[in-house]
Amino acid sequence: MTASLDDDKAEDVVVIDLNGKTQIADHMVIASGQSQRQVSAMADHLREKLKKAGLKGLFVEGQTQCDWVLIDGGDIIIHLFRPEVRDFYNLEKIWTAPPTGEVAAAPA
Repeated sequence: MTASLDDDKAEDVVVIDLNGKTQIADHMVIASGQSQRQVSAMADHLREKLKKAGLKGLFVEGQTQCDWVLIDGGDIIIHLFRPEVRDFYNLEKIWTAPPTGEVAAAPA
């Protein structure tokens, strides 16, 4: 899957391990495209490749606007953003922050 994103020139691809954080999925992938057209193409290519790999029940949302496209593949959730939308929602910070009650170590 990240190979498909690399082929489509996706930027800032991040894979987040969700094991132990939530039961909604095992992994989350976040990537950026520079335009609505690029985000749409990345979503189309990923959907095709996931279907060919035998993944059933894919759910895609946001492809009419292509500012933020969500592909729900069950065990994997993929978010494709335009950069300014990604910066606004900052999902990486939400999903990589320390669990509630824990404080991140102060920089040395």
